Amino acid sequence: MASYNKVILVGNLTRDPQLSYLPNQTPVVEFGLAVSRRWRDREGQQREDTCFIDCNAFGKQAETLNQYMSKGRQILVEGQLQFDQWETAEGQKRSKHRVRVLSFTFMDSGQARQAGGAPAPARQPARAPASAPASAPASAPAPAAGQSAPPPQEPYPAEDYGQEGGGEDIPF
Repeated sequence: MASYNKVILVGNLTRDPQLSYLPNQTPVVEFGLAVSRRWRDREGQQREDTCFIDCNAFGKQAETLNQYMSKGRQILVEGQLQFDQWETAEGQKRSKHRVRVLSFTFMDSGQARQAGGAPAPARQPARAPASAPASAPASAPAPAAGQSAPPPQEPYPAEDYGQEGGGEDIPF
């Protein structure tokens, strides 16, 4: 039986992207996405439901997302749904779904605007320090209290996505 795993979402970042590096120095970025759905209920009242989704991307895409995206910016992501499981330090089993970003498109124009119309400050990509230990990421987002999130998984080989040499061209 055939299977198919593809997710397409348009939403706004719930927080600034968090760039870190795997032990092999592959960049990985994690960010949250809020996707809203609006409808009218039986009484004619406007209703809204928001779904919050964790996403991650690897390689040059991770660096590009970290450089150009910030909280509140709108983005379209295409990816695959992946299921992560881990155990906390207290021995509790945890799990969650996340979207592994394969491609994306910036949806809002030019620079993001702050309240009052002033341009948002440009974000610079974080770089792995030259003295980063090979056994741990150079930087990683802090897990929630009492939990330890699973480490990001290695990305799939580039040849799985029709890219030779692992290069990712992002036109804009």
